[in-house]
Parts: sequence; C-alpha cells; structure tokens
Amino acid sequence: MEVGSLGGRPKVPLEVRSLIRRMSVENPLWGAPRIHGGLLKLGIEVAQSTVAKFIAKRRPGSGQTWKTFLSNHMAAISAIDFLVVPTINFRLLFVLVILRHERRRLISLSVTDHPTAEWIARQITEAFRWDEAPNDLIRDRDACYGHAVRQRLAALGIRDHPIAPRSRWQNGHAERLIGSIRRECLDHIVILGEDHLRRVLGAYGPYYNHFRPRLALAKDAPLVRPLQQFGEVAARPRRASSRILSNIIAETELTQRG
Repeated sequence: MEVGSLGGRPKVPLEVRSLIRRMSVENPLWGAPRIHGGLLKLGIEVAQSTVAKFIAKRRPGSGQTWKTFLSNHMAAISAIDFLVVPTINFRLLFVLVILRHERRRLISLSVTDHPTAEWIARQITEAFRWDEAPNDLIRDRDACYGHAVRQRLAALGIRDHPIAPRSRWQNGHAERLIGSIRRECLDHIVILGEDHLRRVLGAYGPYYNHFRPRLALAKDAPLVRPLQQFGEVAARPRRASSRILSNIIAETELTQRG
C-alpha cells in the first residue's frame, strides 16, 4: 500500500492514521521509528515524520505507571498496612494487615499495642514461608518500618516498595481491605481489649477469605469455593455470612455482662 497523491502534500488515509495511533497506544514504549518500521513491514509507505505527527501524545518523562506495575506483577505482590482500633477505655491498638494482591487474599491480622520494627519483621517472617514469599511488598513510609524490617525483607528476597509521600492510593488494596474490616465488623462492636480484638479478627479473617464474595473476582471469595447444590446447603446448619458478625456481637455482649 502506498500513501501519497499527485500534486501537493501526500494525504494520509484515515485507516492509516488510526493504525498509527492504535500501535502507539497499545505499545507505549514504542517511538515513531519503531512504529514506522512496523508500517513498512506491512507495506505501508509513509514518512517517519508523519508517524511522529499521529502517534498518541504523552507527557514528558512518562513511562510505566504505578497501575501498570501492579497489574503486571499482581501474582507476586503483597501489601501491608496498619489499622488503628480504639478500645472501650480509649486505648489504641494496632493491627498489622498483610494481604496478597492476587485474589486479595488476607494473609494475617496481627495485634499489638506498640508496633516496633522488630515486631513487624517477626510478623512478616511468620506470614510468609520461604517458598511462598512474594517478590514485592508495598508499604507506606511510616517510621515504624525501620532497619529491622528492611533487613528482614532483604533476607527473604522480597523487594521493598515504599509508596510515595501522601499517596495512600498507591497501596489501595490494603486500604480497601482495612475499610471493609471497619465497615463490616469493627464499626458494629465495642472492643474491650487486646484479647477481645484478636478473637473478633480471628472470626472475621476466615469469613473474608472463604465466604465474602468480591465483584472483582466474579463474586467469588479470595479462596475459591467449589460450587454447591442448593440441597447440600439447605441440609447443613445455617452459616450465612450475616451469622459471622452476629456471633461476634453475641460473644461481645456475653463478655460485657460477665
């Protein structure tokens, strides 16, 4: 195919312009020379300067975005963040949330009243066995992630990825999980103390992984559940998702009365 016309400046057909833009959008690392070479292989005779004119415009210095990195490496990424929980006497407890990006699987919920770098490093070691350690770990820039944490990550072969300052959206999966724990569990309960919080989260964790449907997972749970016939479910003792929270609240009320 030859792009040109008799007299005046050659006119580029619409389908060629659309192809140039599509190639540049779908291959953001390609510049005009590479796209031009691809067009020549397709038998499309067009000047490289014309290709440069019609490629998708990008910001100076733009490259792979953070979202692209997360999408490309989701199966090998984990994230950690802290959930702060006040008790009935206004004592603050800290919950270290660890999850895998793939299927948003909750790994652990660890409770302490004084998070230190050594404590966090120990929780990371207990959360990941040597053959299950992720390649990358996303965290914020809190001062509690000190030298001991960075040293432990290096020993496990995990690349440390602190998010940019004031950019909590870069750790969005962990933030979303923390929001779910608050809305679905902790906002309905008055926490009495550290042991009580551990029991509550110990009940919520299995519910989240095994029963809670997610739209992003085609309404499946993080840990895939096999399909069940209605008769099988009806014949078993009732364990609907709402019962999880009801049982937790009932336990709290009994503890308060005692």
